[in-house]
Amino acid sequence: MIPRYSRPEMVSIWEPATKFRIWYEIEAHACDAMADLGVIPRANAEAVWKAKDVEFDVGRIDEIEAVTKHDVIAFLTHLAEHVGSDEARFVHQGMTSSDVLDTCFNIQLARAADILIADMDALLAALKRRAMEHKMTVRIGRSHGIHAEPTTMGLTFARFYAEMDRNRRRLVTAREEIATGAISGAVGTFANIDPRVEEHVCAKLGLTPEPISTQVIPRDRHAAFFAALGIVASSIENIATEVRHMQRTEVLEGEEFFSKGQKGSSAMPHKRNPVLTENLTGLARLIRSMVIPAMENVALWHERDISHSSVERNIGPDATVTLDFALARLTQVVDKMVIYPENMESNLYKFRGLVMSQRVLLALTQAGVSREDAYRLVQRNAMKVWEEGRDFKTELLGDEEVVKALGTEKIEEKFDLGYHTKHVDTIFERVFGET
Repeated sequence: MIPRYSRPEMVSIWEPATKFRIWYEIEAHACDAMADLGVIPRANAEAVWKAKDVEFDVGRIDEIEAVTKHDVIAFLTHLAEHVGSDEARFVHQGMTSSDVLDTCFNIQLARAADILIADMDALLAALKRRAMEHKMTVRIGRSHGIHAEPTTMGLTFARFYAEMDRNRRRLVTAREEIATGAISGAVGTFANIDPRVEEHVCAKLGLTPEPISTQVIPRDRHAAFFAALGIVASSIENIATEVRHMQRTEVLEGEEFFSKGQKGSSAMPHKRNPVLTENLTGLARLIRSMVIPAMENVALWHERDISHSSVERNIGPDATVTLDFALARLTQVVDKMVIYPENMESNLYKFRGLVMSQRVLLALTQAGVSREDAYRLVQRNAMKVWEEGRDFKTELLGDEEVVKALGTEKIEEKFDLGYHTKHVDTIFERVFGET
């Protein structure tokens, strides 16, 4: 997590001061619940709330931890410095460190998910706007990087919208799954703390009680959360790769916005490079690299070990901060992307009608020619376009067998672009609903 690829709102979730504030709220709400149950004096619970406006001293906590070698104990010691040793003696009663650490971590992940979902909403709005704008802007579709058949730029944006809409649902599901808390004590049996304390704390902090924890919240939840982030990252790369392809000099059907004063190369003044989408490709790799460690965290020893801890201290902030930045950057790319319809038209006809070969093939079979013979007739004319630079329609009109089967009027008809866009409205309705 470095400032270059960070945005303040997401970063603030992972600041030490935010973490300690959440720890404090967990402990204070737990004291309230225990006081309600008559386990501790009400006065002691109320005393803990005296620190509600305190800005905990991160440096002081670090200083204490240097001696205790235990972060939660260091925090509790610092809290007692504000509340008073006698007043704070019931803080953390019956609890274990993971009750605080895991519940806090899940709160942070849920808050991060809220930002990511908002990011996704902004991206979806940009993709929809560009899809509507270029709904009928015809471009060549490609398979294996080779010209295939006509499609539209609007369909390209709509395809990415549908993919990101699925990703939004994944993020919502991931947030729901991660938003659990556990205040169950050592090995999760509630031997030293009433389950109603957990219910109270979770209700106050917007969580669901973990149905069964050990000494930790089960890490399959976290694996699912980071897997969802990895899928979103892959979709970001999917869009970025298409933009990078479109910006190639030989293609130039679209490009990233090039701002006034921007420089593309230190050596070549003419360059306009797809630097933002190349950056997004790299960030996607980084986010995906954090999925495997999250998966490996699922298998812990017995009721608890801390092999997951060092992993999560890194991937929690890094994955969410990086994805937040990447989604915002991609939204900017989509929103400002420059589209070149004229180049799309030029590319479409670069091979002189060759992309209409399937229409001719189907017409021949419908006219009674066997599929094998129809394929042979079309391919022999198509190869002249590839190898000799001929015009496909001209070759077909000069092929006696093809003309005999179809007639010149039907051959001409097979080069109508409208044939390929006749169901665009249907697809848009499926993706966006009635518009």
